[in-house]
Amino acid sequence: MTDQAATTTLGKPQRSLWGDVLRQFLKHKGGVAGLVIFSFILFAVLFGPYIHTIDPQYLDIRNKNLGPTWKHPMGTDNLGRDGLAQVLSGGRVSLAVGIAAMALSLLLGTLIGILAGFFRKLDGPLMRTTDLFLALPILPLLLVIILLFRDTLRSAFGPEMGIFLLIVFVIGITSWMNTARIVRGEVLAVKEREFVLAARSIGTGSTKTILRHIFPNVLSPVMVSATLGIATAIITESALSFLGLGFPSDFPTWGRLLYDGANFMTLNPARVIWPGLAISLTVLSVNYIGDGIRDALDPRIRGR
Repeated sequence: MTDQAATTTLGKPQRSLWGDVLRQFLKHKGGVAGLVIFSFILFAVLFGPYIHTIDPQYLDIRNKNLGPTWKHPMGTDNLGRDGLAQVLSGGRVSLAVGIAAMALSLLLGTLIGILAGFFRKLDGPLMRTTDLFLALPILPLLLVIILLFRDTLRSAFGPEMGIFLLIVFVIGITSWMNTARIVRGEVLAVKEREFVLAARSIGTGSTKTILRHIFPNVLSPVMVSATLGIATAIITESALSFLGLGFPSDFPTWGRLLYDGANFMTLNPARVIWPGLAISLTVLSVNYIGDGIRDALDPRIRGR
């Protein structure tokens, strides 16, 4: 019986945690569809300019306010600039802002959540600080920060990089609170488990305990927050650009294209349809990816 059991065990492919997670994610139709759409958008904005080689800033006054044509699949604006080239170029900036702001927000939220959940003395001050940030009116705060520091950063880093750093910073420091609260709740549950208590009983330091035992076990909500954070950052940047407080007009983003095309909606509706569709598809696909990752990392669902 022992030899037969060993043979049976050896005959079966060994299962791993991440293999089970991947299989469960592939069963989530919405998550797979979101991953396909987001991958297509990412591929288009990264490699599209090498295929559609028209300069997004090239002015062709004779062909202004055109509808879709073979040469200009998304039409042209009031200055004759190609719509597809601008959407592809704007996608690079919008996605870069979303990923960078998400990384900053995730770093702050995870750090504060782990410290608040693991160290009892820090729990009160850090959570009250989190509540304070949650109580602030985010959009007016963003507007005030941008108006105060926009010119300073422009003169220090240039009109494009200065605004990029400012927008990433203000979005990152105003969107970490939900991640911190979620991570804190997970840490409070994980630190009472047997393997953490055993590690602390043999004299393992707090830093090593957090890095080896706490952080790997709170990674699933962090990954879900990462996907949702990209969507939130893209929407926030689009809102700021639509209000005219984002990047300059010669440095297009999807929100800036919406802002510039709002006055031409009746003359050329495509100017707002295409960037709006790009924003909607990106945010929707990222949200579905987050749902798929959340379900794949849930052991109750994965074990069915």
